[in-house]
Amino acid sequence: MRTWAVANQKGGVGKTTTTLAVAGILADAGKRVLVVDLDPHGSMTSYFGYDPDSMEHSCYDLFQHSGVIPAYLPQQLLRDTSHENIKLLPSSTALAVLERQSPGKDGLGLVISRTLALLDNDFDFALIDSPPLLGVLMVNALAASEHLLIPVQTEFLALKGLERMVNTLKMINRSRQQALPYSIVATLFDRRTQASMTALRMLKRQYPETLWQAYIPIDTRLRDASRAGLVPSRFDKSSRAILAYRALVKHVLGQCLQRTAQVGPDKVDSPAAPEHKIAAVPLREQRS
Repeated sequence: MRTWAVANQKGGVGKTTTTLAVAGILADAGKRVLVVDLDPHGSMTSYFGYDPDSMEHSCYDLFQHSGVIPAYLPQQLLRDTSHENIKLLPSSTALAVLERQSPGKDGLGLVISRTLALLDNDFDFALIDSPPLLGVLMVNALAASEHLLIPVQTEFLALKGLERMVNTLKMINRSRQQALPYSIVATLFDRRTQASMTALRMLKRQYPETLWQAYIPIDTRLRDASRAGLVPSRFDKSSRAILAYRALVKHVLGQCLQRTAQVGPDKVDSPAAPEHKIAAVPLREQRS
């Protein structure tokens, strides 16, 4: 199972939309896709019609078994979605108090890695939607992932938030056996505005090696898909944004396959970091 995380320490940049769009494109191609909602706000959970305020069982349950996760538990937590090839590990607002309840708890940084290992034979892809802050939930997403997508809105304040995210990633990479590859994805691009054009030029100048060279345009069809509870590709498979997301998926798959060819599949899918290393990563929350 390939695992990709979607993260940024700034909110409102298109993380959940990107997760759902990529998941839908993979699922439309016949892939079995798991989406993991690690944001206590539960936007992705709400997207599929579940209420994160009243979820009796959610990802929070996994963190209550951080030492040894029962093999049956992840399967019990899976929820159906509006797409037959996508399953959801839902969020709940209980995740917001996780770090205050579990300071210094052993194994907390590898809960999602261990969960996905138990589901490895059931899915082809896992996509993790992360909260917009540095803490145990984001660390779990990064530790479990093979590739990171960093959506960034094409406006000045979002670029400042991207700097914090890149610095966080450098810190996380020092605790991994190998650096986590990532792609910066320009989102909410509006070519009619000077702000978007300027921001895109700045991204290309400052991040020439890690920026995906295309962009995701503003598209009202994404909002319409959210209202309908359908992944964007099911709502309108030929919308401008979906055509762009298809190109993004092709790009990331190509990068993953290239790395597999270089180091071998057994290396690519190995655990990202030993537990004692993850435990050493500072988990103080940093809001943008």
